[in-house]
Amino acid sequence: MCILSPKLVETGRHPNIELLSYSDVKSISGKAGDFNVKVIKKARYVDETKCTGCGSCTEKCPSKVLDEYNAGMSKRKSIYIPFAQAIPRVATIDAAHCMFLTKGKCGVCKKVCGPKAVDYEQKDKEIELNVGSVVLATGFKPFDPSALRQYRFDHPDVITSLQFERLLSASGPTQGHVTRQSDGKVPKKIAFIQCVGSRNPRIDRKHCSSVCCMYATKESIIAKEHDPELDITIFHIDIRAFGKNFEEFYNRAQREYGIKYINSRPPEVVVGSNSALSLKYEDFNAGEVKNQGFDMVVLSIGLDPVDSTRNIAQSSGIALDDFGNIATTVENPVETSVPGIYVCGVAQGPKDIPDTVAQASAAASKAAALLSGERGTLIKERKFPEEKTLTPEPRIGVFVCHCGINIGSVVNVPAVVEYAKTLPGVAHAQEMLYACSSDSQVAIKGSIAKNDLNRVVVASCTPRTHEPLFQNTCREAGLNPYLFELANIREHCSWVHMKEKEKATEKAKGIVQMAVAKSALFQPLYKQKVSLINKALVLGGGVAGMTAALDIANNGYNVTLVEKEKELGGMLRDMTELYDGKKPADVLGDLIKKVNGNKNIKVVNEAKLIKVEGYLGNFKGVILSNGNEKQVDFGAAVVATGAHNFEPSGLFNYGKDNRIVTQAQFEKMLGKGDKTPYLNTGTITMIQCVGARNKEREYCGRTCCVDAVKNAIRIKKASTGTNVYVLYRDMRTYGVMEKLYETARDLGVIFIKYDAEKPPKVEGSSVVVHDSMLNDDIEIASDIVVLSTPLVAGENEEINQLFKIPLDKNKFFLEAHPKLRPVDFATDGVFLCGSAQAPKLMEEAISQASAAASRACTILSRKFIETEGAVSVVNEARCIGCGTCVTVCPYNAPSLQEVTVKAEEVTYMTKKSRINPAACKGCGSCAAACPAGAITAQHFSSKEIGEAIDAFDKGVKSISIEKGVVEVTV
Repeated sequence: MCILSPKLVETGRHPNIELLSYSDVKSISGKAGDFNVKVIKKARYVDETKCTGCGSCTEKCPSKVLDEYNAGMSKRKSIYIPFAQAIPRVATIDAAHCMFLTKGKCGVCKKVCGPKAVDYEQKDKEIELNVGSVVLATGFKPFDPSALRQYRFDHPDVITSLQFERLLSASGPTQGHVTRQSDGKVPKKIAFIQCVGSRNPRIDRKHCSSVCCMYATKESIIAKEHDPELDITIFHIDIRAFGKNFEEFYNRAQREYGIKYINSRPPEVVVGSNSALSLKYEDFNAGEVKNQGFDMVVLSIGLDPVDSTRNIAQSSGIALDDFGNIATTVENPVETSVPGIYVCGVAQGPKDIPDTVAQASAAASKAAALLSGERGTLIKERKFPEEKTLTPEPRIGVFVCHCGINIGSVVNVPAVVEYAKTLPGVAHAQEMLYACSSDSQVAIKGSIAKNDLNRVVVASCTPRTHEPLFQNTCREAGLNPYLFELANIREHCSWVHMKEKEKATEKAKGIVQMAVAKSALFQPLYKQKVSLINKALVLGGGVAGMTAALDIANNGYNVTLVEKEKELGGMLRDMTELYDGKKPADVLGDLIKKVNGNKNIKVVNEAKLIKVEGYLGNFKGVILSNGNEKQVDFGAAVVATGAHNFEPSGLFNYGKDNRIVTQAQFEKMLGKGDKTPYLNTGTITMIQCVGARNKEREYCGRTCCVDAVKNAIRIKKASTGTNVYVLYRDMRTYGVMEKLYETARDLGVIFIKYDAEKPPKVEGSSVVVHDSMLNDDIEIASDIVVLSTPLVAGENEEINQLFKIPLDKNKFFLEAHPKLRPVDFATDGVFLCGSAQAPKLMEEAISQASAAASRACTILSRKFIETEGAVSVVNEARCIGCGTCVTVCPYNAPSLQEVTVKAEEVTYMTKKSRINPAACKGCGSCAAACPAGAITAQHFSSKEIGEAIDAFDKGVKSISIEKGVVEVTV
């Protein structure tokens, strides 16, 4: 919620977003560009225009029912606001449980409502909307395990993973403390059972839900951080840690937290005579059946399509797939069967947050392209009040956040507030349950007006995600946004001192004191408007690069597409069949035709970018093609340089025997069909995870299992007599691709699980594998051995240096934020997609490409760009023109320029530093390095930082260092 809350608030107050909450779509009719959408706005029996969200009605309501937000583990009132950060913050009456609406009794909520917002006569209302495009993001519903009686969900200590998530949450029913429902005691042993409601044909849930393995791992780690003594075991079929950094996360859970993973699916939860829980399971490694008792059992439930998805599809003629998801194709992963209607997230199929966020941007790109001809015609500009004149005397408001129990359970927030009131310049201080919620923003604005505040300090969490939220709130209240300071008392205090509450409280006081002292010196800063180049550059002509270029071009902007090879296509040229049966050549041919036929796209083959300078909206690059250099100007760039297949030299005798090939080579062999007769008989053995999930490359190759299963199916369909073995560690056919795994087994493909500690051995024409299920060695006489290898990063260091964009430890490009900004870089104006970020399937690369295009278009569509307000400035009188600032700046913002200087009737030319505010990010590297002290990082000046340090020093009694640990006593 801490990550999501700023997004909720910004959505709620965005001038171009109309919220229709508590509403259902009845039908969609019409055509692309002209849809009629009928919406049923359900009666909430509260007038949204009058309700202030004060909570008086909820406080007085006598009726209590199970709370859906806490997954039924606590109770709420019949008139309620779902959660503290809800948008809009408006009460709703539960008509099924309200005593007045069901029995005509009570009515207390109406009596106590000051604004007279309660309206028992309110009815459902049908609204008609005329829109040009539609995006379906209807999400999912958690699987209900009640029908699986063998798992005893009726027992209070058998809970779902969603319920366990709420137990871990600071805003949950137990304020983040894991306790049993039966007796309130802290459990000592917890078991997770995976795939409850997933991968189960008996209950018509054949799909993999994609997220369960990782959320079980995440929840286990958080639980262990709460209580290191917890004993946690996860029972699983396969661990599907296929996403970027997922395998590393899974390994860390075992290595650092001692979480145990057992490859077994317990058939039932056994309840003893004293209500104790136990699981009977087969331990394949030990070769025996075991029985183990647990204090709590968590069912990792799957994701089901919501009923509204089916209803909308049926009323609108949108096709569904076999699993009840919105049907799409591999080459068009966000386009539904109805032109102009797009889909994203779990409505299209199970996926995690990074893929969901990327797909959401992809859908936005498609919708924007459709409406590009009308762009800007209905836009409302956000209007702010005139800025208040800054009075000389600081009047600082301090708002200290509980953040549920993230801060409040460690730091004595009321004590910090009382301390803040004693600090010089503080005119007002108060505590807040969630400072990032919409009602808190209203409260902060009200306090600024009421107390005539001219500076604001919020003591809460990280400025990385929350500073813009509070800056906007200050601006809406008439304050310059740079008169705000965020004191991080969560990451810098409560999280790292959770066992030292008194010291944490004193440290929080010190952090707030520093922020107050610093903010007292703040002066208004202003952004500058700079013109921009409404053109884009795309690096890489594979499927991701071409898709990104097409989407940008279809939005109406010129694109230069740079490809290092003679032809477009990338790795798709080496594939002979997609997992849905389509021919890659057909898909590729159509894509290349669209690119070459688009007047807004200029393709430069056999080329590479050799130089870049500039900044967001105004880049200048040099392309080298066939020995010729050419300048290209662009406002935004997309990096889609792809990856390549790992060559397993020295592994499993690869390179020594022509019968041992990689999966990519084998794919080409299959494409030859009858020209490769030895595929029609004999035995083919595939070995998974060759060169992946090891010390050299810890990550999962993501695509390898799908490719292997796809090719195994092709073999069996072409030649039923051919024996196909797949030797695997975990079969990672995630999402709806689980059906491929099922098809392969039905066709007779034999899957043998092996352990990483006992890898297969290739000896001549034989493969020897230790079957971890049978706990025995098996020898397979093989005609062909196929090694499934991962994608590895290309030569990314050059582009890394050109754009100053980071690489991860595996040399793939590193995104700005794995969840919030999966296709952005920290460098503004440069975006990322496809296998350059990490291995991924074709449809995932396409979704990311459209997402990157969408993000690029948010820049290209502007009339101008705004510089940062907090940038560095040069005092030319002190500058000695040494050029140190030019050397250290990672953004190429400073430059040395010839200037004329007149001193004592002598005029001469010299060099002085000038900083381009459009390129400057305010990092302060130049200010720190300048030997003459000529540069000031605004908002972080030496005087401001000095005041903060002095304020901290005044409150510090002693500082000691013992064994490398700094101990501060305040």
